Amino acid sequence: MNDILREKLMRKLDMMPDDKLNQALDYIDFLESKYAPKNAVSPNPIRSFAEGVESTLRAGKVGASAISGTMSIMNKAVGAISEVAQAGKSVATGLMGAATSAPENAQPETPQDIPRGGPHELGSKLPHTDGETGT
Repeated sequence: MNDILREKLMRKLDMMPDDKLNQALDYIDFLESKYAPKNAVSPNPIRSFAEGVESTLRAGKVGASAISGTMSIMNKAVGAISEVAQAGKSVATGLMGAATSAPENAQPETPQDIPRGGPHELGSKLPHTDGETGT
């Protein structure tokens, strides 16, 4: 869609009352079902859920202000969930990148000077006070 047509549509939509906007949306949905290609990309599942809630509210004859408030909250929730999903994808991509770039035969580094074993093996390495003897 070109910018001039987009701006003209937005101007006209901005001047309409909410109940008429719902009618315009219904007509756009009708046109989409009739003329849109069958392999068109659908919105993400979360967005589809929010649109379903809106349709249900409109079908139930809920007031336009209530629908507007509900959809405002739903849009914020969709945005937050989308950000969390994007962050999760980013972390997963980073982990996969780190896992694939690590050398296959790399051994974890362990300090050699840490004494191993129980107290009976550590006796000679522990400090002694005067009068004590080491074991």
